[in-house]
Amino acid sequence: MEFQAEQLRNARHVVVFSGAGISAESGIPTFRDALTGLWENFDPAALATAQAFRNDPALVWGWYEWRRAKVLGAQPNLAHLAIAELARHVPRVTVVTQNVDDLLERAGCHDVLHLHGSLDLPRCFACARPYALGAEPLDEPQGGRRIEPPRCRRCNGKVRPGVVWFGESLPDDAWRKAVSAAKDCDVLLSIGTSGLVQPAAEIPRIALQHGAQVLHINVQPEPVAGDREFSLAGKAAEVLPRLVEETFPG
Repeated sequence: MEFQAEQLRNARHVVVFSGAGISAESGIPTFRDALTGLWENFDPAALATAQAFRNDPALVWGWYEWRRAKVLGAQPNLAHLAIAELARHVPRVTVVTQNVDDLLERAGCHDVLHLHGSLDLPRCFACARPYALGAEPLDEPQGGRRIEPPRCRRCNGKVRPGVVWFGESLPDDAWRKAVSAAKDCDVLLSIGTSGLVQPAAEIPRIALQHGAQVLHINVQPEPVAGDREFSLAGKAAEVLPRLVEETFPG
């Protein structure tokens, strides 16, 4: 059974749930990609913990500044733009992402729910006060380097990246809104996500449990169950723009 454009055209509320695959198509490395330079001897997962920051804050801050430089040098792709276009045709669109970049916002999406935080929103490791990053563009060497983190202006604590590390809870407000949207939507588009990272991976399942149609768009076909779950194999930047154009021609 194939997903029909009418299901999307007639929807009153669509949730777009995106993962690393959509940003990878803009050239942003994922946790599964091979690393280079200073980082090639490190497991990315080992750098994404509070304990790693305690042990070597300059290493961890340098790693995330390298990632932020990659994001600043990237551009939204056609999938990001298609999501923004979808919001012009559907009465309500809620965008939920596991990504920590701002490509969806730069594509024109509003009120994006970041379940895993954002590279643009660092905070103090000691007192949690937000820290405003400078506007100057980063010029990071390809191989990366250690960089001492800035200091909090309130308590002089070291500033940490504004992302959710392994072992940490998701932001309460973003998670609550994402779950509420999943329970309420008619259609959920799951784009570029493996569905393995918990608890974020529950969002499509919650939508299914509450009667929504769920369409997975991934490079590899996704296993589906039941007559309300569908899969389209292909690159998001190719599949999603075509789906939106066919659904809302002209």
